[in-house]
Amino acid sequence: MTATEPAERHVVVLAAGRGTRMKSTQPKVLHRLAGFSLIEHVLRAADPLGAASTIVVVGHRAEAVEAALNGSRPGIRLVHQEQQLGTAHALLQAEVPLRGARGSVIVLSGDTPLIRTRTIEALVEAHERAGSAATMLTGEVERPYGYGRVVRHGGRFERVVEETDATDAERAIREVNCGVYAFDGAPLFAGLHRIEAAGPKRERYLPGILQAYREQGLGVGTLAAADLGEVSGINSQSQLAEAGSVMRQRKNEELMAMGVTIIDPATAYIDVDVEVGADTVIHPNVILEGRTRIGERCVLHAGVRITNTTLGDGVTVLDHSLIGGSTVADDAKIGPFAHVRPVTTIGAGARVGNFVELKQTSLGARAKAGHLSYVGDADVGEDANVGAGTITCNYDGKQKHRTTIEPDVFVGSGTALVAPVTLGKGAYVGAGSAITEDVPPAALAIARSRQVNKPGRAGEIRTRKK
Repeated sequence: MTATEPAERHVVVLAAGRGTRMKSTQPKVLHRLAGFSLIEHVLRAADPLGAASTIVVVGHRAEAVEAALNGSRPGIRLVHQEQQLGTAHALLQAEVPLRGARGSVIVLSGDTPLIRTRTIEALVEAHERAGSAATMLTGEVERPYGYGRVVRHGGRFERVVEETDATDAERAIREVNCGVYAFDGAPLFAGLHRIEAAGPKRERYLPGILQAYREQGLGVGTLAAADLGEVSGINSQSQLAEAGSVMRQRKNEELMAMGVTIIDPATAYIDVDVEVGADTVIHPNVILEGRTRIGERCVLHAGVRITNTTLGDGVTVLDHSLIGGSTVADDAKIGPFAHVRPVTTIGAGARVGNFVELKQTSLGARAKAGHLSYVGDADVGEDANVGAGTITCNYDGKQKHRTTIEPDVFVGSGTALVAPVTLGKGAYVGAGSAITEDVPPAALAIARSRQVNKPGRAGEIRTRKK
């Protein structure tokens, strides 16, 4: 590597632990937070480093972690820690894929989803600038119980002592090890092999290499974390909830800084990849999930949930509506209590009213489905009107069929459209009809039996019932 050539970087994420305090059959690192698993948040924070390789050390329920990562990150290398014998032992599992690697090895924990890219970058830059064998992230805490204490002599790092091994004086130290490291790859694995097993479980702990380096005269640096909360591990369901609150606050602050109005940030649940345009208003208890995109000047009323959907500008979604996997054009209005199911497109200025359900449907510009209707597997043209209580009968027990409602069609209330069927442009359908055949353009279709009244028969029926 020449003097002008940038240092090569490698990322290792430790994700082999059982997470017993989570009380869950799911691997700890796969629990989800704001749209992604814990480990995915860590990997996303490390992505801007441009690492030459990324290795994840798996152990407990390795097959589940492997399946999750292979689906989203096919370039990652996974190595197995068959027995969980400490953090140094976990890092040793990366020896084979990193054999001969040059540059820095950055070690992260798969259960620290709040860590920011800028923190990792600051650690790596300090490490590479100093040319140290190892650099450790540290932090000052009011109550350091349970953390490894950073022992210094004359201000210089000396060693990390664990809670169980610390003296009373050492337990009073407030500077702690955050468990995030940058190592020079050249001496790393030889040093890891020299760490001795300790404690009742005979485990090898990663901080042991730091003391060994100091004794060998190799440079060991530290960097103080700006926010210790970033490196807090998730070890219980309550800590998962606390981390979720922090992540939601970050997202809400980001959006509000861009001109989004959030009426009650404490009740806004917005995933990290969601985008929201300026001057949009988000009312309480709104949930925005996945890769949702909300345009400018939209209004999302209370109780709305939107997942993997794109909304244009000026869209209004009224209370307690659910929209998933769909596209909504400018100035459309949806709800209240509407259900827009996946693969639906709603045109500009269209109206979807209360208790209307759409599924795999295209609703044209300015078209209306105002009340209590089910429109599934249908193409509805612009300016069409779907009356209250209309049902597209799309399923014959074996397969789905489509309904086509061309522009300017008026469908009367209480109509059943038995697919496959087409209503031609400008057609009218009388209320209460059961349409089983195509309706020509501009035609009036009435498909209902003539009403018959039988005087006195209601009284006879009541008498027989008694």
